[in-house]
Amino acid sequence: MDAELPKGQVGRPAPGWEDAVALTGFILVAVGQASNQVLARGLAGSVPPFSLAFFRWSIIAIGLAPFAIAAIRDGKIPLAQNFWPILAAGFLGMFLCGGPVYIAGITTTAIHIALIFALSPIMVLLISAALGIEHIGPLQWLGTVLALAGALLIVSGGRLETLTQSSAAWGDLLVVCAMLGWSGYTLVQSRVAPHASLLARVSLFSTAGALCSLPPALQEMWTTPAAVFNARAFEAYVFAGLVPGLIAYAGFAWLGARFGSVRTSLVLYVAPIASALLSWIILGEPPKLIHLVGGLLILGGVWASLRK
Repeated sequence: MDAELPKGQVGRPAPGWEDAVALTGFILVAVGQASNQVLARGLAGSVPPFSLAFFRWSIIAIGLAPFAIAAIRDGKIPLAQNFWPILAAGFLGMFLCGGPVYIAGITTTAIHIALIFALSPIMVLLISAALGIEHIGPLQWLGTVLALAGALLIVSGGRLETLTQSSAAWGDLLVVCAMLGWSGYTLVQSRVAPHASLLARVSLFSTAGALCSLPPALQEMWTTPAAVFNARAFEAYVFAGLVPGLIAYAGFAWLGARFGSVRTSLVLYVAPIASALLSWIILGEPPKLIHLVGGLLILGGVWASLRK
């Protein structure tokens, strides 16, 4: 709508205010995204992971359903042609990034989860290069090596034997699997009904993710009903569905529409910082020197890999 307004009309803030709004939006969205990682660590398995994922994605799917219904009605999302891509996106981005992350929170920290997920742009770049979609230049290769070195440093704790001897490393490996799933989701979702809005597509992806999470969630409901159905679990479902769910996705979509995808991608760099601060404040788990070094390698590598 702003594109139709003459320059100087009301509807777009002054440059200084625009930067302030953008920065505030980036921080809020990053905090919303990071809260899911803190939730995974804070619950530490006390709420069954796949039930938490099922209810989270169900809340998001229902909350964004009006966007999806409107897009389907207008012919922007042909369901027949997009059924399998929607299911694939839901499995990769919602199922793999749901229950497994909550399981990982039992043995690994929120900071680890955030920094490993920050590798996703690197994985997207490597997958795109392998498929012939994108060419990797020298600077991008350097960024990839730096980011992977930072991830290995964090996961191993500076000791390679940790990868085979520590239970925490297995939690990190679960997060790596989830991060790879998110990378695949990033590539798939952009090719599903590109004329529909992000929120409309997220509603359908969340529906697919909820359906994929339902079988293990039903098993949890059958074997541990008291853990699934209680006040604390209900609060976790609502929080996960609203804060790192509806609010974060809506904020990200607004930032993308208002400031463009390039500026919105800065959330990638803010989210790990937000996760570290929230983990310190809420969980009492301050970042260590190895997190700072590994984080700088990862974020610096991601920055370099995104340069042409």
